[in-house]
Amino acid sequence: MEERAILSQPEPAGPEDQHQVQSASSIQEQELRAVKHGDAFALFDQHGDIAADETAPEGVYYRDTRHLSFWRMTICGRTPMLLGSAIDDRVDALIVDLTNGNLTNRAGKRIPKEVLHFGRIKFLHDGKAYERLAVRNFDDCEHRFSIEFTLGSDFRDMFEVRGAHREKRGKQQEPRCNESSVEYAYTGLDDIVRRTALSFDPVPDAVSSHRVRFEVVLAPGERKIFYTMAAFGDAELEEPARAYLEAYRALREGRRDALESRPVIGSSNTSFDTMVARSIADVTTLTTQTPQGPAAYAGIPWYCTLFGRDSLITALQMLWYDPSLARGTLLRLAELQARTDDPVADAEVGKILHETRHGEMANTGEVPFRHYYGSVDSTPLFVHLAGEYFRRTGDEDTIDRLWPHLEAATGWIDRSGDRDGDGFFEYGRRNENGLRNQGWKDSHDAISHADGRLAEGPIALVEMQAYVYGAWQAMGDLAAARGNGTAAGEWWDRAAELKSRFADTFFDSEMGCYILALDGEKEPCRVVSSNAGHALLTGIATKEHAEAVAARLLKSDCFSGWGIRTLSRREKRYNPMSYHNGSIWPHDNALIAAGFARYGLQEAVNKVFSALFEASFYFDQQRFPELFCGFGRKFGRGPTLYPVACAPQAWSSAAPIYMIQAMLGMSIEAPDQVRFRKPRLPEVMSQLSLDRLTCGAESVDLDVREMGPATSVFVRRGDEALDISVMI
Repeated sequence: MEERAILSQPEPAGPEDQHQVQSASSIQEQELRAVKHGDAFALFDQHGDIAADETAPEGVYYRDTRHLSFWRMTICGRTPMLLGSAIDDRVDALIVDLTNGNLTNRAGKRIPKEVLHFGRIKFLHDGKAYERLAVRNFDDCEHRFSIEFTLGSDFRDMFEVRGAHREKRGKQQEPRCNESSVEYAYTGLDDIVRRTALSFDPVPDAVSSHRVRFEVVLAPGERKIFYTMAAFGDAELEEPARAYLEAYRALREGRRDALESRPVIGSSNTSFDTMVARSIADVTTLTTQTPQGPAAYAGIPWYCTLFGRDSLITALQMLWYDPSLARGTLLRLAELQARTDDPVADAEVGKILHETRHGEMANTGEVPFRHYYGSVDSTPLFVHLAGEYFRRTGDEDTIDRLWPHLEAATGWIDRSGDRDGDGFFEYGRRNENGLRNQGWKDSHDAISHADGRLAEGPIALVEMQAYVYGAWQAMGDLAAARGNGTAAGEWWDRAAELKSRFADTFFDSEMGCYILALDGEKEPCRVVSSNAGHALLTGIATKEHAEAVAARLLKSDCFSGWGIRTLSRREKRYNPMSYHNGSIWPHDNALIAAGFARYGLQEAVNKVFSALFEASFYFDQQRFPELFCGFGRKFGRGPTLYPVACAPQAWSSAAPIYMIQAMLGMSIEAPDQVRFRKPRLPEVMSQLSLDRLTCGAESVDLDVREMGPATSVFVRRGDEALDISVMI
């Protein structure tokens, strides 16, 4: 069947989609290399260069501002030839190997091609960017040549780079130079002075506002090293060579320490192992140490900041593997929980953050995202994750710290979550400059009716009901653990009542699936979408409905062969190249697969996993992007990339880790229970090992093996105090 997109009319760009990424530059054309540390990230091309125009994404960014928009190396005025370019996951550094083409130096002497090697190492650490350039002469004679760095800083706000138009900008100051440094500065409309200062070692032969030149003489076999350091904001310049070595060592030790406290995943399939290693490295890269602990930033380049929904879902996906991420995320979001009513920020008391930004446009109110709360599902997901975290760890102290925030969050759900008093939970923006849609599909055209009409609010999403159900169950479990049986019973009763009404209202027998939503007139949005699969995640679905949803989402109009589409191919608004109306999102598929596993639908889990695993071979470095296009799978072709997808993206990177849990039907409950329900390995592997898997104070090494028609779990090492069981 041919792919089709049958929108009645194309939607014009306008105020409804003003906050979507409008950049005309395709990230996929360039295979950019991303590194990150703290509040800084960088996008380099494969040469390790930056040469960005106004809306190209390349650059070094710090706190939502592009501090370096140009950082390009040439040899005798020519771009060197690329040999290789990759990320070293041990330190999150870009490693680039280059050589020379045919060159003519300043004296007119010819240098033959491929006799010089240039090795670049580039990384970020504590608000600074570093480069180490090692140059070696492999010829049998001396060579003289120049190395030039072209530099520049446009101090553009991230939303400008994304395509937002501004009537006014702040003032760019004249660059300041001395014999070994260059400094750029910009005074924003928010009266903040943003600075970028670069220093070089050894001292260059020439320094000007936007160009630094080294004159190099290399004897046969000789090697020389050049260091560059760029400091952002208030960070102080240091001696570049020493600072580079200290920062590199700190990054290496930090990565090693992080991995030592986590399980080790291995299998009989080396490609699977590579995918998992890439995923773990990317989540580690995007994890930022906040004052309350580690939390994952959403994605590079457009969303490199704390997002409530994204950070919570990433933490949920990683919970079995690394509970510390959930703890840090919960505590950080609790600290930022809304304490006042602010319609401009869509804030109401008890609501959990949607996103936070530090740039000029957020500070001046040109965009509403400085502390923005326009997310309907962050709040119930916050409560749900707290319950899952306690189940996983038994950490009473953290729950005690969170308890006032959990009560405030459930208070918001009670007061404001049900906006029209019908017993279901809706959203409706309070600020016309905010997001029209406030579920995870938050583009302006994501929620529609079967005839293609956009739904008008307040809108009750199918997944929101499931998340609230999960929140009520979590509050019941936590209240019981705190010794308040009466409150626990009340929470569980509320969950049961919601489950009953949900089944009667949201399941459509003719569709064989849950509807997408109820609109403001309580008219059902009878649209088959991936949202329906989220209802299985927390257990609000009946078993009969769960089986029907799984069967429906795996039909060819929903399942592309590379994963489950966000919208069925039969729907009016289907467009495989859209953001939310027919594309494929790895995290969406992982949450759906986890829901399948809850109901013991392991064949469905493995079908989804296998599709995503096979898609990963076509992604640069086997890195799952934020999303990709929903075109159907065809023989000899890979999936089609989405032009401005973030990569890495935290919840996409965490998806394979969550899929492992789903495949194994694994649950871990402190202090001593590890359960496997209908574990089933996919056809691509016969054995999976989990070493140093923790439960309470103990750890265990496990092997999962396919043995004929059965899947068996073997304990290779472990404490007898642990209760490990397998349910077939």
